[in-house]
Amino acid sequence: MEFKLLGTVSVMSEGAEIPIGPVKRRSVLAALLLRANSAVPMSRLIDAVWEEEPPASARTVIQGHVSRLRALFDEYAAADHGVELATHGQAYKLRVPQPLLDVFRFEELVQGARGHKHPADAVPMFRQALGLWRGPALTGTVASAPLTVAAHALEETRIAVVEHLAAAYGRLGDHVAATTLLRAESVAHPLRESLVAALMLALNRSGRQSEAMECYHRTRAHLGEELGVDPGPELRAAYEALLRGVRPTEQILPLHEGSAVRSRQPGGPCGAGLLMDGPVTASTEGVAMERASDPAAAEDASGPLTVALPAPDLLPRAPRGFVGRAPEFAALDAAVEAARLALVTGPAGVGKTALALHWAHERAAAYPDGVLYADLRGFSPHDGVEPCDVLREFLSALGVPSCRIPESPTAAAALYRSVTANLALLVVLDNVRSADLARPLLPAGPDSAGLVTSRLRLGGLVVTELARPVPLDVLGVDASTAVLATAVGDTRVDAEPSAARRLAALCDGLPLALRVTAAQLAVRPHWRLSDLATELADEQRRLALLSVDGSEGAGAQGVAAALHLTVERLPEEAARLFRQLGVLPGRDLDRHAAAALLDRAPTVAAEALDRLCDAHLLSEYAPGRHTLHDLVRLYTRGLGADDDALLRLLDHYTLTALAAARAAEPDDQPCCTMPSNARLPRGGAPLFAGRDSALLWYAAERDNLAAAVAAARAAGHHDRAWRLGILQWPYILWNAHDCWAPLLEDAVDSAARVSDPGAESKARALIGWVLTQENRLPEALVHLRLAPSLAAQAGEVSSEATALVNLAVALDRFDVSEESLAHTARAAALVRGTGDVMTELLALEHRARQLIAVGDHSGALICAREGLALDGDTVNGLVGIRQSMLAATAGAALMALGKTVAGKAMLARARQLASAHGYEEGVRRVEAVLQQTGDTSAA
Repeated sequence: MEFKLLGTVSVMSEGAEIPIGPVKRRSVLAALLLRANSAVPMSRLIDAVWEEEPPASARTVIQGHVSRLRALFDEYAAADHGVELATHGQAYKLRVPQPLLDVFRFEELVQGARGHKHPADAVPMFRQALGLWRGPALTGTVASAPLTVAAHALEETRIAVVEHLAAAYGRLGDHVAATTLLRAESVAHPLRESLVAALMLALNRSGRQSEAMECYHRTRAHLGEELGVDPGPELRAAYEALLRGVRPTEQILPLHEGSAVRSRQPGGPCGAGLLMDGPVTASTEGVAMERASDPAAAEDASGPLTVALPAPDLLPRAPRGFVGRAPEFAALDAAVEAARLALVTGPAGVGKTALALHWAHERAAAYPDGVLYADLRGFSPHDGVEPCDVLREFLSALGVPSCRIPESPTAAAALYRSVTANLALLVVLDNVRSADLARPLLPAGPDSAGLVTSRLRLGGLVVTELARPVPLDVLGVDASTAVLATAVGDTRVDAEPSAARRLAALCDGLPLALRVTAAQLAVRPHWRLSDLATELADEQRRLALLSVDGSEGAGAQGVAAALHLTVERLPEEAARLFRQLGVLPGRDLDRHAAAALLDRAPTVAAEALDRLCDAHLLSEYAPGRHTLHDLVRLYTRGLGADDDALLRLLDHYTLTALAAARAAEPDDQPCCTMPSNARLPRGGAPLFAGRDSALLWYAAERDNLAAAVAAARAAGHHDRAWRLGILQWPYILWNAHDCWAPLLEDAVDSAARVSDPGAESKARALIGWVLTQENRLPEALVHLRLAPSLAAQAGEVSSEATALVNLAVALDRFDVSEESLAHTARAAALVRGTGDVMTELLALEHRARQLIAVGDHSGALICAREGLALDGDTVNGLVGIRQSMLAATAGAALMALGKTVAGKAMLARARQLASAHGYEEGVRRVEAVLQQTGDTSAA
């Protein structure tokens, strides 16, 4: 047995891969393997399995995955290999002998290679270690912060081994092998300067100096374009060696001659100070070259720069009335400890600045060299702050005289890196619009930390700076109520606790909305909380009430104003999609629904959805599914969607429901076609692999489809409403007792409004069947007695037959009668020979059971055999289930006729078909027949 993390997370047993299961289970296994033979707390596993806020059921989900992993280990005799998954209180420990884990073998080979003095002995072991890699580490797991950091750490180790192997090749004189190896890695990691420097060395030693020079210039341009920085010391040293004409056999090392020596000096009450000794030369990251153009800076460039000032503290005052956020506060601690850079993200008004300032004030003592703060105003109505302006402010606060601060942003950034390299600073950057604006302002010292807040996700900081995201969402009801209490007093809140909680819900837990609500109450001391709650309940006025006049000419402040500033910064397609969301009837959407709203391809819509998620106007609560908060939803309704946006969305749902019905029940006739004036989506209907995927789509979209029916009716699109109602029949069939009647009553009404008897027949037949399953027989019969004649009026034979069978099913709840027998006989006759296998099976299956019930066993056997002779897809859909029911009826008839052997064989066939389709009721029916005959020995 082998456990693999260096590539796709997998487990091998006897040369074959064990089917681990879904992504979350694979992520649980990865988290356990990363800490193999150590107890892993439940909290750590939850962090590994969810990218953002875990659901309330997270603990149960983890326990389920652990249980399934144990079952897999038992199935493949993992204990024989010394593998055990044990529980330790609130933690789990996966005991794995180290040789079974590829990470251990990798590390063992690397250590062995490093232990060899001669490179010829080290090369094979380095190559064997790298051969264990099958792709990026931890592939196939959730992109959660812990697993992403672990994968990055493993990748860093792998690249380090690549560099060691290249160095070994170089010492052996095999520069071609070193060049080949390093070129491939530098293409994959173009911003890793150590790789590029090593490649330049290998090319130079191979006599290919021009290629080495070209490699440097290409990388320098790439660093400038992507990161806005210049090459670092190691890469510059390699380039300078090329310029000096270093012989190919010489070792290229970073240059230290003439570099500024930086050391901390005591000074001021906190012991903070700065001493930069020696001349500032080109080796201090290009600062001197920039200073030379500044006469003021050049006056005394060679003299020491000495500063002894108190540690700067640029933080604004701590926020008043800060409550809650204990988990996020702890997450900030963990993020800073792990990555030295925390990224607080969330929607407008969620309280990012308040959390950042509160945390910074609480933790400032841990940074003796001071705290720097800047509001970059990335989402203000005016232009944001330029990093070069902030750099000047930061450098001044750190004691650098203004004459020493270069005018060039690049040179100023380089000086800032030099100044902060040996300091322990906390730098807080608030309201950052892009990663490029934050990078030059981050401190360079390993003892420093950065805290960035943004309405955007700023993935660039996560990728290049390894920032640890701390997502911030709305407050819960209790914390929201506490916010109100801090502003208006405990007395008013305690007097009306229910009204306070209702206000919290109407504010959607958004701190900005809660503060505005508190302001409304503060200026209206005679108002009760319930009075304002009643006002806010009016969706037409809610956003207006959640705004206040700004002060000092700042304009309106509130939820709508904050959202407006966010939307203004969106790319064109994302902004247009956001406007279209005003017609979204349901709670969420996927990329196909977004494509319909945009009238674009799904790929374009997916990009727009990502941008809206980046701006926290939407949240991706499950893979591929996006939702928006209630206040955001209200805001979108006033933005003005395209005239046809709703129709396009309704037609997308209709087309997709048709495809889902076709995948779920491939032998059945389509219950409708698209409207003649349909706005078909550009990407067509999504593809479904089979019944399971189709039913999952129905389950995921059920609330949206119900809302779409209501929206269609409200807009007068009744031709869409009845279709969206009855097209859910495959899912309704498997969930009959799930309160479908209101939806189908709307479908009946809409079909009647467009004077479509065929549509009305289908809707009445379906609601009649549902009401029958709910034992609401008088109501069911009202619909079912009308359905057959409506279908006949429309000339739809299959619909008439289905309606007759459903009517017979309802009548048989009382007793099988001549009337109900006549209905099934008529139904079977109507569709016989038409090719409608599903409806014919439906009629024959129910008629055969009727005949058994009245004692006509021979007639039942004939009827059942007629159905079993029909061709259809017995692998998928309802055909196999219908035939299992017919086989059970035939078996019962044979047993009643004394043909025991044939009866048992037929019942075994019925059980096999029922089991294959997950039809447990069919299995129970076979067992009931056997018990009635006193024989339970059938297979």
